[in-house]
Amino acid sequence: MDRVGLIQMTSGPDPQLNLAYIEQQIAALAAEGATWVVMPENALVFGSRRDYHYYAEHLNQGPIQSSLAKIASRYGVWVVVGSMPIRCGEGVTTTLLVYNSDGQLVAHYDKLHMFDVDVADSHQRYRESATFMAGSKVVSVETPFAHLGLTICYDVRFPQLFSELAKRGANVIVVPAAFTAVTGRVHWQPLLTARAIETQSWLVAVNQTGVHEGGRQTWGHSMVVSPWGEVFASLDDAPGNLLVELDLQAVHEIRAAMPVMDHSRFTNQIKN
Repeated sequence: MDRVGLIQMTSGPDPQLNLAYIEQQIAALAAEGATWVVMPENALVFGSRRDYHYYAEHLNQGPIQSSLAKIASRYGVWVVVGSMPIRCGEGVTTTLLVYNSDGQLVAHYDKLHMFDVDVADSHQRYRESATFMAGSKVVSVETPFAHLGLTICYDVRFPQLFSELAKRGANVIVVPAAFTAVTGRVHWQPLLTARAIETQSWLVAVNQTGVHEGGRQTWGHSMVVSPWGEVFASLDDAPGNLLVELDLQAVHEIRAAMPVMDHSRFTNQIKN
């Protein structure tokens, strides 16, 4: 069974400081046998609109992405970058990147759902659409270790996306996030559990944690949820890493015993 490493971190606006922490954690996880590693949303840049637009790079170009590719190749692991700002025409997307163990960019996903909400914390008003352009495509990717479904943070509140990923064959769905402390305390685990049960997939959910520059607080508690809906492994609210073995046979067995997707009358034609 392949091992996935989760990197929980407190990112800031300086990508070089974030990269240094990421490489340190990947080195440790690779030494323990990780095949692939996932980091949270905003892993490379976590700051203001100005920061995201200043450091944004064109897809598969620029020093930040070059550094990520070299890290993946250096340690021989696949790397799932939770998100980083990518230039797209006149705007910027918040984009998940997947690098293989040779350092090649093999997939990317632009976040579909913008976090435009009011939260009772010190930040109070979140308007991602004022910073980023929303994506328009559902993305999954076949890898040597799993068929990955790609999502980012606020996407977890939209079960239709997760159902579509499962329909496309995803057996592991990644959820890199920067979930706020206020919403995370109540919603983080229930949402992840629900999405795992509904799709009968492994969920690898990697969150930011702590207090970030500007006062924003994130929840941490990164976790892996089984296709049966059980929290298989988790972290607390401190930066650090977690190494987990995923049994993909469990996905096959659960889907065979309870073929929910075959039974759905929303995906199959209903005859009068």
